[in-house]
Amino acid sequence: MSVSDTLFFSRREKALIRLLQEDLPVCPEPYQEIAARLGLKQEEVLAAVGRWVDCGVIRRFGATVRHFRMGYEANCMVVWKVDELSDHREAGALFATFPQVTHCYRRPPFRDWPYTLYTMVHGRSREEIDNTLAKMSAASGLKDYRLLFSVREWKKTSMKYFSEKEQDR
Repeated sequence: MSVSDTLFFSRREKALIRLLQEDLPVCPEPYQEIAARLGLKQEEVLAAVGRWVDCGVIRRFGATVRHFRMGYEANCMVVWKVDELSDHREAGALFATFPQVTHCYRRPPFRDWPYTLYTMVHGRSREEIDNTLAKMSAASGLKDYRLLFSVREWKKTSMKYFSEKEQDR
């Protein structure tokens, strides 16, 4: 089944999608709670989610962490210059082993911006970030990097595919 085969959703499916696009319930069995809200069995919810993942309707589930609220006041996007001869995957895999790193991805270089590997590093202080970066640099052998510190945490929201207004359609 392709994504184009799944463009039409039943009312029950739309109701499930409305709940899935919100924050998951914070409880031991969030899908059980979602199922209960809809009058379904947990197995039905998991089966629907599985079908949507298999056909590409759902590509990923993500967690939003509000770092400042957790006490991580030093949050820094670190951009690394990785030579084209170097293996980005190797450096990325190494950086991903650091618990302070929550995001790690590659981007193309630009004329005046040679940085191609991006890591989001979190710490409780600037000193903690500096210590982590010294370890990351030593472990990877990468010495050319720039620090872009967060000064504010912006509101984080997810895409909404079906609104409450569409509930009766």
